[in-house]
Amino acid sequence: MMRLGTCYYPEHWPRDMWPDDARRMVEAGLSRVRIGEFAWSRIEPEPGRFEWGWLDDAIEVLHAAGLGVILGTPTATPPKWLCDRMPDMFAVDAEGKVRGFGSRRHYCFSHSGYRAEAARITQAMAERYGEHPAIVMWQTDNEYGCHDSVHSFSDSARDAFQVWLADRYGSVEALNAAWGNVFWSMEYRSFDAIELPNLTVTEANPSHWLAFRRFSSDQVISFDKAQVEIIRELSPGRDVMHNAMGFYPDYDHHDLGEQLDVVMWDSYPLGFLETFKFSEADKLAYVRQGHPDIAAFHHDLYRGCGKDGRWAVIEQQPGPVNWARNNPAPLPGMVRLWTLEAMAHGAELVSYFRWRQAPFAQEQMHAGLLRPDSEAAPGLEEAQQVAPEIEQLGDIGSPVKEVALVLSYTSEWVTATQPQGEGLSALWAAFHTYTALRAQGLNVDIVPPAASLDGYALVVLPCEPIVSDELVEKLKAFDDQIIIGPRSGSKTDDLTIPPNLAPGKLQALFEGKVTRSESLRAGTEHQGDGWAVRRWLDHLETDAEAELVAADGTVACWKQGNVRYCATWPEGDVIGEITARAADDAGLARIALPEGTRMRKSGKFTFVFNYRNEARSVPNTLSGEPVIGERSLSPAELAVFARD
Repeated sequence: MMRLGTCYYPEHWPRDMWPDDARRMVEAGLSRVRIGEFAWSRIEPEPGRFEWGWLDDAIEVLHAAGLGVILGTPTATPPKWLCDRMPDMFAVDAEGKVRGFGSRRHYCFSHSGYRAEAARITQAMAERYGEHPAIVMWQTDNEYGCHDSVHSFSDSARDAFQVWLADRYGSVEALNAAWGNVFWSMEYRSFDAIELPNLTVTEANPSHWLAFRRFSSDQVISFDKAQVEIIRELSPGRDVMHNAMGFYPDYDHHDLGEQLDVVMWDSYPLGFLETFKFSEADKLAYVRQGHPDIAAFHHDLYRGCGKDGRWAVIEQQPGPVNWARNNPAPLPGMVRLWTLEAMAHGAELVSYFRWRQAPFAQEQMHAGLLRPDSEAAPGLEEAQQVAPEIEQLGDIGSPVKEVALVLSYTSEWVTATQPQGEGLSALWAAFHTYTALRAQGLNVDIVPPAASLDGYALVVLPCEPIVSDELVEKLKAFDDQIIIGPRSGSKTDDLTIPPNLAPGKLQALFEGKVTRSESLRAGTEHQGDGWAVRRWLDHLETDAEAELVAADGTVACWKQGNVRYCATWPEGDVIGEITARAADDAGLARIALPEGTRMRKSGKFTFVFNYRNEARSVPNTLSGEPVIGERSLSPAELAVFARD
């Protein structure tokens, strides 16, 4: 059964407040509490001098109240004395500016000295608390990459990159050939001559950039692995997790998930709606609710990254945040809805950030379950309301398999490096495709290219420029419906055009060749029947059926056997039409959901969520009376139906 928790910072509050805080957490239905991830300066105020007493007491107080402790390693916030000892440990941004002390995440993943210090503090914590009965889980660091901190352009990063390139390519001649460095006389005579791809006169070689993005991701993974190995040795039997973020693709979360027990993420639907590229209409319609697919998309993404599908929410927004352009409060009921939606997608924990709002420093305007004066904030009541509902539902069963949406992090690195049109991102192609599928009442699993496709009726590649031989073989053996999106198969592993043109290796299942691709400026449209070609157009030589043809003859979708090729950017009405046709051919039961309403089917229940700020009704195709909620859904309301 899913648990509830909160994030707590005992170092922020007087010792005599801790027992009452712990008591109130338990009374609210919480059973997990995360601590410690930013506390290095209190744990080790001077080099080698540890002050464990306050943390010992905090853990004992929480444990005595019956709370399981998730203990974080504090490596996201190296203290000032450490930075002064190693002034070259700071990351450097793409403009060559040092990212110094005064906030957090002020280190370069490639700095060997800082890596040693991170391992040292991790070992000290694990030696002291690894066998403590209160510790049920560990968190490594905090939000790798937050504040754009994966890509560092320091001397340490350059030196490590050169070693990484030598290991990957073996010889500089092989690198020159793979990157096409004969172009513009970019050939190198040795690996130590290769600089980082920033500060060039115009764009650097895209193959150079892709290699640097891969290297930077690998640096994150190896940094994390060092901590994981220490914790596993000194704290056996405890799970290890890390907290990922929303719409953040700069390192490969699939690689990270392979070495963790649980992948967790930090869910801030209102902050993400305001910060990322949603339309003004959506920002107004969902201002206090968040777009109906923000949380669900990441639930399904990180379930696909987690070992054995294990995932959770370690930071759930319970009120206004402090970091977006505008920071509204959630509509009453949304904290409960977000919590039960996470449960519907298989979360094993939802933990609210945070217990009490701090009255000082950078996040003093970031709400918690309590106000700074310790009175209850609105989110606390909703947490208390949802706790017995979670107990009532219990084990909800495994997710129902319907659609597999294939997404690799490399695909986003390719489109970020070589977009060929403003805003044409593989990550957002996946998001808009996901939205189209979910709006039809379908369950969507977001899976890596290496995942099994067994049990699915429809597989979608929204935009997957580099495809492996393994994925191609799995798709060839897949008898049900397949959708291939634009740019899929269009690049080699080193970001060059394949000899047989796009879709490259995917021609093994779709006989056609992309002869020309064009990106279209806003307002350029080729109108079809209820849909339009916008933003991108692939021109194909193929004998496939032209399934969707605009009034002017422009083809939006080609069909050959069980495979469809989407020749335009997969978003809006056109991907809605293509996915609907493929779902029908796959025998999937689509449901016409009211605008802003979403469904999720588990083995035992069907959940229906109303994200609109107006009433909605549960479709008649769902018969029976709900076990939670009503058939008429008020704003921010949900209903749960038992499945046969």
